[in-house]
Amino acid sequence: MRAQFVMSEIGVGLRRNLTMTFAVIISVALSLALFGGSLLMRDQVSAMKGYWYDKVNVTVYLCTKNDAIDAADSTPAAASAPGTPAAPAAGNGKPCSKGAVTPEQKQGIERELKKMDLVQTVMYESSDEAYKHYKERFGHTALASVVTPDQMPDSFRVKLKNPEKYEVITSAFAGRDGVQSVQDQSLELDNLFALLGTLNWAALGIMLIMLIVALLLIVNTVRVSAFSRRRETGIMRLVGASGFYIQVPFIMEAAVAGLIGAGFACGMLGAVQYFVIDHGIALREKLQLINFIGWDAVFTKLPLVLVIGLLMPSLAAFVALRKYLKV
Repeated sequence: MRAQFVMSEIGVGLRRNLTMTFAVIISVALSLALFGGSLLMRDQVSAMKGYWYDKVNVTVYLCTKNDAIDAADSTPAAASAPGTPAAPAAGNGKPCSKGAVTPEQKQGIERELKKMDLVQTVMYESSDEAYKHYKERFGHTALASVVTPDQMPDSFRVKLKNPEKYEVITSAFAGRDGVQSVQDQSLELDNLFALLGTLNWAALGIMLIMLIVALLLIVNTVRVSAFSRRRETGIMRLVGASGFYIQVPFIMEAAVAGLIGAGFACGMLGAVQYFVIDHGIALREKLQLINFIGWDAVFTKLPLVLVIGLLMPSLAAFVALRKYLKV
């Protein structure tokens, strides 16, 4: 097979259906950019989970005198400062209904926490330390002026080896004498990760729609190209050319258009990483609390985007030719 003939036929086909070829390139570029972006979004969510879940703690808040008084009076606490656990409901069997935590209870809770295989570290925070931290975070608010140290509960801040198994701590200590409540900080992140997951699925849905549009455009482009060159293909068939020899220029046209579109998709992914994450808008510097993925994650996705951009139009063209290229 002469390469020069195949290349010339590819050039003729691309020029003859220039507008449709352009539409194919744009649709393939957008669909593959969304595909690559969804893969990178998945990596970003995984990186954020690993980064944040490694830093969150399970906090075991201990009962205070105010909690015991509130439970005895069956009335809610007079004030609740932001950043502190809400006062428990009153009644028999409720947390803190038997009074403030005793030193023996505190030692027993700490001892049992340290014995658990799931626990990595246990740090005790007194009410004075909690009040100091509260003033550092919420000292600018109006409520901070009326909050006193005795309203801040003592607590154990527990770092787990596997933060996703926080239920073990909750089931073991929630409702125990001397324990006001057990709070897992990772719950605060679940809504964020759920939102990111929803956005990722939305991107995949849009990508699927764009992919279908691209495939339809490819099939239609091949159909028009085959119809416009039906005389040439008829002559080639009469002189003994094989079906594969006749089909190759059409398949290569679709492959070239798809590869160009995939190249644009790779360029868009790289542009987002460079101009949005690293430079330009520079989210990496402005949002240092987020552990953004790097170029290594981008580079691992680019070959996959290029391969799909090459194979997808080629297969679509091959299937379309079996129906439309008949002499």
